[in-house]
Amino acid sequence: MSDDTTLAGFSGNGSVNPKSPLAPSPSTKAPANRHRLSLSRRLRRWFGLGLGFSMLQAILAATPVFSAERLYVNYSLFERSIAVDDLAVYARKGELSKQLRAYSRYLEPEQLEQLRTVLVTRFDLDVVAIAQFLYTPQGETLLRELGQVIRAGGRQPGFFAIRAALILAAADQQEGLTLLNIMQKFPTSSIRIDLGRAAELAKALEVVINQTQDAIALIEQQARQEAAVEPGLNFSSLAPPSIETPGPFDWRVIPLKSIRLDFPVDLYLPELRETVTTGPMPIIVISHGLGNDRTTFIYLAKHLASHGFVVAMPEHPGSSDEQLLALLEGRTNEVIPPDEFISRPLDIQRLLDELESQARTHPKLQNKLDLQQIGVIGQSFGGYTSLALSGAKLDLSTLARHCPADTDFFNVSLLLQCQALEISQPEQPLADPRIKAAIAVNPVGSALFGPENFSQIEIPLMVVAGSADTVAPALAEQIRPFTWLTHADRYLLLIHGATHFSTIYEADTGAVPVPTAAIGPNPELAKAYLKAMSLAFFRTYVAENSDFSPFLTAAYADALSRDPLDLSLIRTLAVEQLANR
Repeated sequence: MSDDTTLAGFSGNGSVNPKSPLAPSPSTKAPANRHRLSLSRRLRRWFGLGLGFSMLQAILAATPVFSAERLYVNYSLFERSIAVDDLAVYARKGELSKQLRAYSRYLEPEQLEQLRTVLVTRFDLDVVAIAQFLYTPQGETLLRELGQVIRAGGRQPGFFAIRAALILAAADQQEGLTLLNIMQKFPTSSIRIDLGRAAELAKALEVVINQTQDAIALIEQQARQEAAVEPGLNFSSLAPPSIETPGPFDWRVIPLKSIRLDFPVDLYLPELRETVTTGPMPIIVISHGLGNDRTTFIYLAKHLASHGFVVAMPEHPGSSDEQLLALLEGRTNEVIPPDEFISRPLDIQRLLDELESQARTHPKLQNKLDLQQIGVIGQSFGGYTSLALSGAKLDLSTLARHCPADTDFFNVSLLLQCQALEISQPEQPLADPRIKAAIAVNPVGSALFGPENFSQIEIPLMVVAGSADTVAPALAEQIRPFTWLTHADRYLLLIHGATHFSTIYEADTGAVPVPTAAIGPNPELAKAYLKAMSLAFFRTYVAENSDFSPFLTAAYADALSRDPLDLSLIRTLAVEQLANR
């Protein structure tokens, strides 16, 4: 096969036929029907979700022909090549060709085995999800950066070829999405890796990793210091019931229906098991993340309701699982509409307005809602929502300095945050003074708000971070922003080893399955931590019960901590401490 092969829009010099279904849209604002799925009912059943018929034709036609023959690795004026078939034989059989044996002198046996593992590790991602994501602005940003490192035949940037190879590999039901299969599906006969640019990225990544490890070590040290000066307590003997187990209330779920709300809401209303009259109860609103829905935090809603909180679970239509399904089905080419940065906090404001109204008229809610005691908790994009409602103001001028997102390749959340530059709505206040305290779990917002606006948060706030979060990295999105907070009642809860999905993972749910490697160890333990610490926080600052404040201590976090996810809690951290590490 030669580099002048032309198929599915690719030519030998790495260029792409603009009429090809694999070519990029001329604008990120392209009509959604450019990728609309028009499969027959049989094909829809076959693929589960639709995939554009022209793209499907390209995949099926290309699979037997596309195959990179050689991998070229170059650094400055030096270049070496490896046959892709040699890599395949080694990956599958462990046999080194003569050429690979010569190169293996530069690697330790463990490194060789790691290479073999990396080549054949399979990522269980759906072809439809990958194909549609790679046509979004966020996907194209990633491809542009990768294309500077991985180049197609003719030394052209690999933007188009990488996208085609990823789609083709994911569509291969037998081999699946592996690094080896991506190389074998590369639509030119050669692949070139720019080691110079790769080394720059590796060096930048090393800096980020070292800074994160230093910050985590600093938090661990400070948590130990704070625990040492706290009075010794026997937490099991404290007056409140255990915050780790269900409380004394049952609950009923009430769908909140109103012509004034254009999104669904479920209310978890506590009810005492005995016939006892209860007064108005404090309210907690839970804001889900991107691609989730109002069922994501059911475990947390039930726990808080069992301890006497009314829990409101809204579904944000512009960033729910339905939005991702629309993306996968070709009904939109946006991961989220940019105005969702405004709509989400306004959804919560409208929900609180509606609760005020229904507290007067709804027979099951009269005298049940304490509208003076309201808290909010959100995860990921919901964490952003919590921060905005708490008083952090959007700062698009600060955001512009961080965009395009490829200026910080290792903070994936910037792909989402930079979309806010396209907001079409006029600026308006997003904070809600009715909210007395907030929790932000794996929040995104470092570039959206910046130091000045984080410092404007004037209510108690707990920030929850996972040290293994690669979506909203702990250092960039939680640890460093925590140093910008100025309110006295601030907490940073670090779950060592937790990922972006640890507190939300449920098997077999969601529009796009989460790969096992991204979930992290023991998500049930991470969820148990969140149940206990959020209850202590909201009891202290929303229900104003000081009996629960001893649980908001480094000593209690240490007592609660279990392998494999250690827990650290601190109250203060200065930006100078991070700079000096």
